[in-house]
Amino acid sequence: MDANNIVTLETVQKAASTLSGNVVITPVQTCNTLDLLSGRRLYFKCENFQKSGSFKFRGAFNAVSRLVSSYGATPHQLQVVASSTGNYGCGLAMAAQLHGVTAHVVMPTNSPVCKKRTLLSYGASLTQCEPAAQDIAQTMKQVQDATGAVFLSGSEHPDVIAGHGTMGLEILQQVPNFDAIVVPVGTGAMLSGVSVVIKSLCPEIRVYGAEPEVANDAARSLSSGERCTFPRFPQSIADGLNGNIGVVPWTYIRSNADDIFTVSEDEIKNAMRLVWERMKIVVEPSAVVGVAAVLSDSFKARAGECKNVAVILSGGNMDLDKMPEYLQM
Repeated sequence: MDANNIVTLETVQKAASTLSGNVVITPVQTCNTLDLLSGRRLYFKCENFQKSGSFKFRGAFNAVSRLVSSYGATPHQLQVVASSTGNYGCGLAMAAQLHGVTAHVVMPTNSPVCKKRTLLSYGASLTQCEPAAQDIAQTMKQVQDATGAVFLSGSEHPDVIAGHGTMGLEILQQVPNFDAIVVPVGTGAMLSGVSVVIKSLCPEIRVYGAEPEVANDAARSLSSGERCTFPRFPQSIADGLNGNIGVVPWTYIRSNADDIFTVSEDEIKNAMRLVWERMKIVVEPSAVVGVAAVLSDSFKARAGECKNVAVILSGGNMDLDKMPEYLQM
């Protein structure tokens, strides 16, 4: 890997400086009911309260800000492009709008309608395609060729990963002592950035990923020691986690993740219902995969000694029209 593209504690700290005053320092909340059900003390980092509705704004803002500062043209002459299953597109659209930059986003046709509406409301252009990795890559290249936009990958770009890592810095300040942190895994950019911070500052803290059973590429990768992907994206209710683990994130996950837990669709639905009912906050399915993990028998068996656990609730961009589906077990 190019030395200039390596994500380190220092690059995350620089990202934190860039994001200062521009992102929400999201709160950490607790819930006695979930503590009792899990058998441990849980601390929930509520990124559902972040700008654009998810943690993705952190990485997008950092990447756009650094691009603008290094670019010779004025911001209105600059265009950026990326592919996204939803939340990164929303974050990039908002970050671009705040910098006076034009954003283009490629999304699978089956991405939630609410996320499409959100990114359009921030002035981005939307191009849709079939939910296969090859189709997404081809469509993204077509848009880039047609517009001359700069590609800002939501999974591979070091500035994006560093921006996401700022959650790790915040939670270490907000929660004085915890044994483990559980992070949802889609492309792996969030787990990468957070793991760099945690393992640099507190290597004794365990770093766990959580993902749907039907989208278990990260778990298979960690188990086999080789990056595994799906040719066509899986279709979990946790739509934000249906993308493949990235090449760059895999290098950090391989080194820093202690384990990856997988959960069923029903476990995700149950966790979401519990968060809605007991914590009284709006979260999307992808956000509660970590909650489902800490409630699972496999977590109790493999991480039972971890008594104080931080869990990232990654976003709140929920398609309200699908609530009946989300509640059906």
